[in-house]
Amino acid sequence: MLAKVLSSALLGIDAIMVDVEVDIAQGLPQFSTVGLPDGAVKESKDRVKSALKNSGYEFPNRKITVNLAPADVRKEGASFDLPISIGILAATGVVKAGHIKEYLLLGELSLDGGVKPIRGCLSVAVAAKKAGFRGIIVPSENACEGAVVEGLDVIGVRELAEVVEFLNGERAIPPHEVDIQDLIRQNSDYGEDFSEVKGQEHAKRALEVAAAGGHNLLMIGPPGSGKTMLARRIPSILPAMSFDEAIETSKIYSVMGLLDRETALVATRPFRSPHHTISDIGLIGGGNTPKPGEVSLSHNGVLFLDELPEFKKHVLEVLRQPLEDGRVTISRALTSLTYPSRIMLVTAMNPCKCGQSGEKSDSCTCTSREIHQYRSRISGPLLDRIDIHIEVPAVKYRDLADRAEGESSAAIAGRVEQAREIQMERFRGTRVHCNAHMASRQIRKFCEPDAGGHRLLEVVTEKLGFSARAYTRILKVARTIADLEGSEAIREQHIAEAIQYRSLDRKTL
Repeated sequence: MLAKVLSSALLGIDAIMVDVEVDIAQGLPQFSTVGLPDGAVKESKDRVKSALKNSGYEFPNRKITVNLAPADVRKEGASFDLPISIGILAATGVVKAGHIKEYLLLGELSLDGGVKPIRGCLSVAVAAKKAGFRGIIVPSENACEGAVVEGLDVIGVRELAEVVEFLNGERAIPPHEVDIQDLIRQNSDYGEDFSEVKGQEHAKRALEVAAAGGHNLLMIGPPGSGKTMLARRIPSILPAMSFDEAIETSKIYSVMGLLDRETALVATRPFRSPHHTISDIGLIGGGNTPKPGEVSLSHNGVLFLDELPEFKKHVLEVLRQPLEDGRVTISRALTSLTYPSRIMLVTAMNPCKCGQSGEKSDSCTCTSREIHQYRSRISGPLLDRIDIHIEVPAVKYRDLADRAEGESSAAIAGRVEQAREIQMERFRGTRVHCNAHMASRQIRKFCEPDAGGHRLLEVVTEKLGFSARAYTRILKVARTIADLEGSEAIREQHIAEAIQYRSLDRKTL
């Protein structure tokens, strides 16, 4: 007796179709699983046996062979418990063959026959819709997550018996439905606003420019100057996430088991702030069973690295590929996985090891050699990918005592949105999404300053010793400043402001 049930496995953040083939033959009682199963899949035989018996079904005392095809892709996790159980019941004639081919089945079984939640349901739902299936049968806790994909019947179940009765047509289970617009509306509040920031007008302007052009940012200032407070509010001024971006980001969180099952959708831009003791695997992903790292969890959002010089040098070096390509490729002996990582990198550091350099000269205990060593912990190739450097001084008392609220995030976000729309139109038909991602060809075409801008660039390049790297960064940032003003031309004042944001490149420092 042979039966085939449709299921799915995760490959990175995407899902692939898996045929769960169950063959029951005469012979000594045996249960074997083939098709590159991991330990959790192999252990399913004990969970399946107990779940079937405790749900009132007979477990066949024969030779059972389960094949998970394609056999050259490694299968992981306990989500195959449910399709294997249904496959056994279909092979013994308990489940009719009518509806099995219309649905993908996933779910972990408890010993009493209960169906427990799984990871990656959103990825499976997206893959099932692309493959043209009618729907998926998943644990009820995952139903809201899967129902985000429109045009797919998502059947949430709590017990094995419900699945059997549904497939046999003995029970009607309505597909789970969600209001996507309502989900986005409920989960679009960041909870933090720029109006709460006292002072730091120069820093807030720099953050607005960075958000408008998607530029990576480095803040330099003493402890307590508000660097972290400013960084946490950057997502609130970035353009609102599109539905496609929300789905792509939610898939990553779903695979990691971090998706809130009540909301089922990441509707705000992520903000991740790993500790400086993080490993390179924790930052970009990997491990024996490769999983996304912090750069992928920050996809379409902000990755904030506080105390940048305290991070291990080799950890920072692995950021170069995701910053350049917008994705991370992890290669292992059996497979190679690619995770998306299109992020805005925001970093912060003290001006010196004690943090007081430049504030009160008598309170700084660092020598000029120590200051140079502290700053040199950040490699040139990483600095090469950071467009804006700004100094964030300590907040003055008059700013702290001021009761007036500053400009709101909504007002800043409106200007950022307008600048991004200009860039979307400018780069339509290309892979470039914003000014920060421009290559040399686009810089030559779209970043030509006027005569005054050329003269200013010539003077500062000679006097301050700007490199060719700094020169192109200035042009990109100046293009963004011009976009914020709605100006087609890059004028002298735009170049002048952009030069202020290259403090670490000045030989005078």
